[in-house]
Amino acid sequence: MATTSLQEKPLPPGSLGLPFIGEPPRLLDLDFLMEQYAKYGPIWKTRVLGRDIAVFMGPEANRFVLQTGAQYFSWRDGWPPTFVELLGRSLFVQDGEEHRQKRKLIMPAFHRQALHNYLDTMDDIARRYVEKWATLGEFRWLEQNKQYTFEVASTLLTGSKPGDDIERLSELFITLTRGFVTVPVRWPWTPYGQALAAREELLKYIDAAIDNRRANPTHDALSLLVQTRDEDGQALTNEELQAQTLLMLFAGHETSASMLTSLAMAMYQNPHVLEKARAEQAMLNIGERMTMDHLRQMPYLDMVLKEVERMYPPVPAGFRGVVETFEFAGYRVPKGWTALYPINVAHRDPSIYTAPNTFDPE
Repeated sequence: MATTSLQEKPLPPGSLGLPFIGEPPRLLDLDFLMEQYAKYGPIWKTRVLGRDIAVFMGPEANRFVLQTGAQYFSWRDGWPPTFVELLGRSLFVQDGEEHRQKRKLIMPAFHRQALHNYLDTMDDIARRYVEKWATLGEFRWLEQNKQYTFEVASTLLTGSKPGDDIERLSELFITLTRGFVTVPVRWPWTPYGQALAAREELLKYIDAAIDNRRANPTHDALSLLVQTRDEDGQALTNEELQAQTLLMLFAGHETSASMLTSLAMAMYQNPHVLEKARAEQAMLNIGERMTMDHLRQMPYLDMVLKEVERMYPPVPAGFRGVVETFEFAGYRVPKGWTALYPINVAHRDPSIYTAPNTFDPE
């Protein structure tokens, strides 16, 4: 029986739009994505700003990109060049053995004992911000959460203190992240030029923290990163420490701020959930100090947070570069294309959840 070769397989369904230009960028619009999922199923194609994109939708498609078909994809090649330049040579843009080696060096800073050591600091900062918020009257949750989570991340990662101009550093990160999705024009007054300038200021701050930790080791995450060695006795270079610390500061506060803001919104919209979560906290009688034992006794809050992640994932989608032509669901995806996998579509899949658009922790 004759078999169809890979090159004879059809491209995924969908439209590439106009030559060189493609289609209007609607890839972050959940309603649009759900319509496409219902129309095309687990894979379809589009073109945005001249970039050919295969969109993988649903749990099986996501699993293929992230696990079973991972050999066909590259982290580095998937993200726009703006991400790569602004975040540097961090885990975010490393593949294969390089990614595994660097991740192995970084993980001791996040082992169980290290996290246990961080808890008192996190508790102190959280209590201070709750007291502050109680005096503010009306405020914007996202702005306050970004300051709060940045202070937690910068304190744990670099040992910063409350007087270390946390608000200014948080604003620098906001400027940096604006550069991710803008045209990379480097003039000083452009968003990208301002993002590059913010990056330089942040690297100066990180560099000073690295020098301080070399001279005065502590138990914070940066000290552990400075001291860690691989099997050959090699440490992370200063450039690697800068890039990985910048990434961890970014990842450690941006996504947390987004999730906390979504949590606040969900509690306001679902007062019965808020009441039950408060009752669980009241039973614990935490008092003046949070402990790991307390955290293990919050099953309902854990379910609430997981439901927030399901309905409002802080990172709704991810990109990968296609490094080898392959077949998925009967369609050919060519080398050089970009893979997009919207996580939020799987989280609202009606074949998995009976009421996918209802906030229901239980």
